[in-house]
Amino acid sequence: MNRRWRLIETPAQLARAEKSIRAAGVIALDTEYDSFRYFRDKLCLIQVQTGEKTWLIDPLAGLDLAFLGGVLNDPNVLKILHAGDNDIRILKRDYGFAFQNIFDTHRAASLLGCRQLALGRLLETYLNVTLEKKLQRSRWDLRPLTEEQLDYAALDTAHLTELAQRLEGELRERGLQKEAERLFAGMTAVVWQPKILDRLAHRRLPGFSTLTAEQKERLRRLFRWRFEKAQEIDRALFMIVSDQHLVALARLEDPSLASIAATTNLPAGKVHHFGAELLSVLLTDSISSVSQREA
Repeated sequence: MNRRWRLIETPAQLARAEKSIRAAGVIALDTEYDSFRYFRDKLCLIQVQTGEKTWLIDPLAGLDLAFLGGVLNDPNVLKILHAGDNDIRILKRDYGFAFQNIFDTHRAASLLGCRQLALGRLLETYLNVTLEKKLQRSRWDLRPLTEEQLDYAALDTAHLTELAQRLEGELRERGLQKEAERLFAGMTAVVWQPKILDRLAHRRLPGFSTLTAEQKERLRRLFRWRFEKAQEIDRALFMIVSDQHLVALARLEDPSLASIAATTNLPAGKVHHFGAELLSVLLTDSISSVSQREA
């Protein structure tokens, strides 16, 4: 089948992609990552479009992608992205890549005063191309990826080069090239920032104001435990214990595994996985003066 994309999962496939990518003076770049189910955004696919093909590189396949770092940091190769800040952050975080000479179509369109900055809307406006965006919450972390997913991922870069050319022409006509270059250079400096615990966020949970001082202290401890557990096992906070269940747990009097299971509506699977730890948090010695101030 003569597709415009090729999935890269083996060293032999990567060698062919590397040859094409190294030879290109312009590449379009995108990634698919899961920021919904994981504590730490999980990189799941890297799309590199060279004009010849879109190379869909699987970062979960254990491939050596060192060559890509050289391309991304090559000032003689133009890298085109759309709203690429997080793509840059994640690639820096996972591979230590550096970036030079980028063009971001989202930043360029914003500088030109466009109000509709989504890629699909810009493609419709400038190129009369309709882009279906129905797989944004797809399970990119699961293997194998489907043909529909791969088609979708490839389309994200298929028209970026042409779109960038149109936007660059407008920037030049309006004397905004230098300002755009300054914005793009600023994007190359972005770095990944790990999540940190907001020590007062438990106060904003629904129901907090109705809790007693002791229950507020329990909620503070539970909130911190959930954050640390999510960080430890790399899962989204809501996948550990929901906000609603945290408040219900904080209300428990004489907590036990039986009462956790019977009175909080916490799913049985979560009681099985986390019940002992939750009970330990609930039974921690009572409120210190510092805890009272925080709550």
